[in-house]
Amino acid sequence: MKAQHRRNLLAVWLLAIVSCSKPPTNPNGTVSTTVTITPSGVTPKSVEVALGSRVKFVNNDTVEHEMGSDPHPDHTDCPAINQVGLLKPGEQRETGNLVIVRTCGYHDHEDPTNPKWQGTIITK
Repeated sequence: MKAQHRRNLLAVWLLAIVSCSKPPTNPNGTVSTTVTITPSGVTPKSVEVALGSRVKFVNNDTVEHEMGSDPHPDHTDCPAINQVGLLKPGEQRETGNLVIVRTCGYHDHEDPTNPKWQGTIITK
């Protein structure tokens, strides 16, 4: 009985660990679109991508931007977007692979309520 109980506890523990971990990334995920950051804001404001794709962010502004997933300040809706992080002028970085079908908002962490730094990524 004790051995069975230990196996059940181990199974629950392993399931909890797997449930809390990030989904595996596919290093072969393709960049399907690019979001450009300029002094005018982000363009395009909304992009649609295939499941497993990545989005490239390019900072063509003269100041830094720290792109993160909604909601602010937790950035928990789409952790893959948080991989973009801080972009200095001229830098570019990709999201992680977008592996869940959903719509995700993003924003500049340094100016989260300014609509010109906000957009959405729709994963289909």
